[in-house]
Amino acid sequence: MISSILPYFSGTMRNILSTLPKRIQEQLQEIRIREDRPLEVIGGAGSGFVTSAGTVCRQWEQAYRPTRQDCANLLEQLTQHSMYTFEEELKRGFITVAGGHRVGLAGRTVIEQGKVKYVKDVSGFNFRIAREWKQAGAGVLPHLIDPAGEQVFRTLVISPPQLGKTTLIRDLARLLSSEGSQRAPNHAGAGSSFKVGIVDERSEIAACVKGVPRFDVGPRTDVLDGCPKAEGMMMMIRSMSPDVLIADEIGRAEDAEAIHEALHAGISVIATAHGRSVADVQRRPILRDLLSDGVFERFVVLERRRGTASPGIAVFDRQGRRLDGRLALKGGLT
Repeated sequence: MISSILPYFSGTMRNILSTLPKRIQEQLQEIRIREDRPLEVIGGAGSGFVTSAGTVCRQWEQAYRPTRQDCANLLEQLTQHSMYTFEEELKRGFITVAGGHRVGLAGRTVIEQGKVKYVKDVSGFNFRIAREWKQAGAGVLPHLIDPAGEQVFRTLVISPPQLGKTTLIRDLARLLSSEGSQRAPNHAGAGSSFKVGIVDERSEIAACVKGVPRFDVGPRTDVLDGCPKAEGMMMMIRSMSPDVLIADEIGRAEDAEAIHEALHAGISVIATAHGRSVADVQRRPILRDLLSDGVFERFVVLERRRGTASPGIAVFDRQGRRLDGRLALKGGLT
């Protein structure tokens, strides 16, 4: 996977990253580049600092320190030598590159009429590595389809950052749009497939290049790439007649309005939100209103587990009961 991002780096940085130990490369989740500060990598086993020889250590004093030229070259490659073309991405503070990798940016902001116009003097980068994990959703899927296999329950996936919620919904799209033979055995709805629409605002779910998904999102899946979630969901509802709509990281008022429109049109929605629990997302006004309206029928919660890189997963119904029948959330969700 690291080979797909190396072309964005030049000179010393490319040589250092290409010589990282294979096990580090395979588990790599983030590369943190900060001008004149230690080069850091984060993976399944934790974080470490990278020396000029490409080894990983705990002592930050021994790490390679990216130079101003290293950072300037990286930004040039990320923006394809045209900062103006990427003005919208610079305003949001990240750039998504081919392969679905997202690069967060830090530096000095330019403010216009009280709002961030763009980030300039970029001196910090967070290269988040996107990975495709087929069957990531296999254990969850049976709880998201009704026993007759005719309907997908409206679902909210809740997770802190970097636990794989985007990976999960990507695989759910693949599984739902595949024929039953492509799913794991004995799944609910094993003989049916669904038309799936993905609104991929940050190009992370499907990793489209010129509109064509580079990740496997299934044979009956349509993607709106780089489109704002709310507007994209409305476009999908009007033009593509999906059975299921999938979107990442909802939370704005317009997102909620679009989800209600999907509900009225008989379309199921699978969406994600940042949080550590259902109680956590209930503190956010827009999500609280969606929950109180009974929009979601299933809640998938990803949580960190000590001693392992893989998250724990729990599925709840709208009353707050774990689907093994054990009451988990006192008083329910609505």
